[in-house]
Formats: sequence, C-alpha cells, structure tokens
Amino acid sequence: MEHEVYVPFPVETVRQALTEPERVARCIPGCQLDADADPGTPGGRLRLRIGSSTITYRGTLTVTVRGADTVTVEASGMESRGDGSAELSLTVRLAAGPDDAATTVMRCAGTVTSTGRLAEATDQAAESAGRRVLDRFAANLAADLTDNPPDARDSGTPAAAPTAVAAFDSEVPQSSLDPLADADDQDGTAPAEAAHARRTMIGRSAEEVDHAPPRGRYAPVPAPQSATTSATLRWAAPAAALALASAVVVGRVLRRRR
Repeated sequence: MEHEVYVPFPVETVRQALTEPERVARCIPGCQLDADADPGTPGGRLRLRIGSSTITYRGTLTVTVRGADTVTVEASGMESRGDGSAELSLTVRLAAGPDDAATTVMRCAGTVTSTGRLAEATDQAAESAGRRVLDRFAANLAADLTDNPPDARDSGTPAAAPTAVAAFDSEVPQSSLDPLADADDQDGTAPAEAAHARRTMIGRSAEEVDHAPPRGRYAPVPAPQSATTSATLRWAAPAAALALASAVVVGRVLRRRR
C-alpha cells in the first residue's frame, strides 16, 4: 500500500521526530505503551479496527534512519486473544511541501504480513484501515510536535547559548521611595545624600524600606521642643510681674488724689 500524508512542520523537524521510536509509537492511533517500555524499542498494545472488527495486538516497534530523508518503521505483534500475528514494514520518505517549505510530505509505502483475523479481512477493508491509521498518525504527530518539539541538541542544530546577566555591573535604578528623587530631577545632579540613601537601601528587606521614615523635604516636621516652652516662660514671668507692680502704683496714686 502507498499513501501520502502532510505534517505542518519543516522536513528536518519531522525527520528528527521520526527518529524517536517512543514518539512514533505514541502517535500511532490505538497504541498504548507499557509503563516500562524501552524508549529504543517501545512495546505495548495496539487496538486496530478493520471493518466492523477490532483486533488487539501486543508487540514492539523499531525505527531505522536510512539517509537524510528516509525512515523505516518495523513492527510485529501477536493477537492478545488468538493465535494470529502481524508484521509491518513501512518506508517513509520525506519531502518539502510543493507550496509551503514549512510543510512536510510523508510518502509512505509498506507491506503487512499477517495470519489469523487480519488475514481474513478483505483487501479493501485492510487498505481503508491502513490509510485511516496513517492519516490519524500524521495528525497526532503534528499535535505532538506542537507540544513537544524535538531537542535541538539531538537534531544537530546548535542550541542558543544562555545569556549571562551581569547583575553587579548593572546600574541600580533609582528607587521611587527615594525622598530626594525630585531634587535630583530639578538640578540634574545626584547629591551625596541621595546616593548614600540609595546605597543603604540595597540589601534591606521590602518591609524595612516600606517602613523607613522619609527624609529630606518630605520628612515630618518635628514636634516643638520643651526648651522653647521654658524660654517663653522665662521672659513672660518678669513681664507679668512688671505689669502687676504698675497696676499697684497707679492704684495708690489715684487714691491719694481723691
């Protein structure tokens, strides 16, 4: 049987995906891998629908890369209920899409040798089942590539080197909590006091910075000191005594005139 399917990814991406046997196996519709399956030769169960019947096989799958654009998939299994068996040899050739280089055409050509229930199926039913499996495999592969793209290190494409950030060489941005920020903007210079305040804020916790008392022109006006009150009393007491003495003298003079 021969059949063509399309995958909306470049040829190199699809080729790399097909070299991963575990990915190929989990994209086959109806396949359920064993929990302890070997990634190189995955094994599990495959439910295959032929006409009105469903056959379950237990088997393994292998993938072989043959050149830059050809991959061979081989699988074999035994019926879980019965004595029948099936062997598949599928050759997949990859080519860029005729209208879009970001699309890959998978040209599949394969043969199946079987005994048991699969051998009893008509050629038309077997061919229809094979085409349906390949169509669904291409759709599953596209979805799998969207969620799990191939590792760039495995595909031969050099991965981008991580960018190192020199945090200690970067300029520390001026904090919005700096009370001298407006003064810096007005005269275009950074006073020593503002620079010192920014340096001392580095390394302090957010709670300490949030609760730190403001400084500069936004600092709260200090409450009047007791010394001011004492000074007021010192000059107010003699003035009161002088006023009282003057009142006594004036009173005596008025009494004498009467």
